Amino acid sequence: MVPSMAYYENLETRFRQLGILNEATAILGWDAATLMPEGAAGSRAEQLAVLRRMSHDILTGPETGDLLEGAASQRDLDLWRQANLREMRRLWVHATAVPGDLVEAFSRACSACEMKWREARAASDFPSVLPDLQEVLSLVREVAAAKSDRLGVSPYDALLDEYEPGGRTAAIDVLFAELATFLPGLIEAVIARQAALPPPAEPEGPFPVEAQRAAGIALMTQLGFDFNHGRLDVSRHPFCGGTPDDVRITTRYDEADFGRALMGVLHETGHALYERGLPAEWRLQPVGHARGMSLHESQSLLIEMQACRSPEFATFSAPLLRRTFGGSGPAWEPQNLHKLATVVKRSFIRVDADEVTYPAHVILRYRLERAMIAGDLALADLPGAWNDGMRELLGVAPPDDRHGCLQDIHWYDGAWGYFPTYTLGAMTAAQLFDAATRADPAIRPSLAEGNFAPLLAWLRTNVHGKASSLSTDEIIRDATGRSLDAKVFEAHLRRRYLGG
Repeated sequence: MVPSMAYYENLETRFRQLGILNEATAILGWDAATLMPEGAAGSRAEQLAVLRRMSHDILTGPETGDLLEGAASQRDLDLWRQANLREMRRLWVHATAVPGDLVEAFSRACSACEMKWREARAASDFPSVLPDLQEVLSLVREVAAAKSDRLGVSPYDALLDEYEPGGRTAAIDVLFAELATFLPGLIEAVIARQAALPPPAEPEGPFPVEAQRAAGIALMTQLGFDFNHGRLDVSRHPFCGGTPDDVRITTRYDEADFGRALMGVLHETGHALYERGLPAEWRLQPVGHARGMSLHESQSLLIEMQACRSPEFATFSAPLLRRTFGGSGPAWEPQNLHKLATVVKRSFIRVDADEVTYPAHVILRYRLERAMIAGDLALADLPGAWNDGMRELLGVAPPDDRHGCLQDIHWYDGAWGYFPTYTLGAMTAAQLFDAATRADPAIRPSLAEGNFAPLLAWLRTNVHGKASSLSTDEIIRDATGRSLDAKVFEAHLRRRYLGG
């Protein structure tokens, strides 16, 4: 029998083991997406499936439930340990809702589908991945149904809750409806305004990959990325993975356009800074994890969109980019680079979209995945529904499925319920940056000097250092004085793109 005062302590030991297993899984996942030879896909799927099953067994074992029940009566826990216990229970509820054999089957299906997606995307061949995606979706529905029963929410909300704890479609629908009231007119006004001005000059390429990598590393270092605890690599889909002590960033390069890869690197560096800023003493405990994906996306978009597409950042980065690429002339002046970084246009690819049209890309995916989970949209009809939605929301239709429903890895890798967090993150980024620059007027001028320390210090205090000790809404309210408000996002867009 466990002594009454040791329930919580035993839980910490148990969750530390779980955290280490999850870190090993994260590194293997990064390797599969970057360096692993294709022939190793089968064995890697087995490795990941076994590790995930081990993690699931630790989390769902009867001892964990008993310890949670015992720890609930302990009265000697400080606020962080109380929050840790709450997060332990949340993870346990999610895990115990899903049988272990379903967890393993889902992991195998996702690994197989992701590898097939890589081939299908390259060939723009959606039918070739359809059977694998159908298997993933069938299993996603099983997982959603199991979690829905346990959590007492809709199947989609049950999936959303895994990425955004406490997130609900009812609240998202209200926020997205607010966006829908101003975005169409704003997009039209911004595009018209930019069309009436002289277009920005395009720097002449090509831009060698090694030079692009050098620029990315230089700017990552300036932002505060610690290469003793991380690295930059290449993958088909840019991402930030690994662990807080070993952060792995990837990007993809195009020698005709250095901006895409560079902004991708800056975006992923925002994620990395959040991971590195989590409190070290809680790294292997649930309370030490990042507080949901909308806050995580807010950190990447705050760095990329708010800070690194500002005129101040252009002032700092222009000389560095000129030196790195051997550029000269008006195209490399700060004002022109800032214009290039804030061009608004209708486009096919979400990860390359500007911040004005980006929400439309997310709203489309949000609608489609809800319909697929509910059974209102057959997978075979996804490409057509995707193209129809693009015409409705952005006025363009993809030329092929590579530029359409095959562009994102998420569904093929099993991440259903994730997409709305991107736009929630953009809104949160605008609100946090607004609060940060109000609290510390030195932040904006410091960016012009390449000094990110004031901004990073504010984020460390108000976001990173809080980890999961509070809810997303509590962190936003404490940092900004209000809950997430679409009006702040709208004001930012109008100020940057319409001058008002």
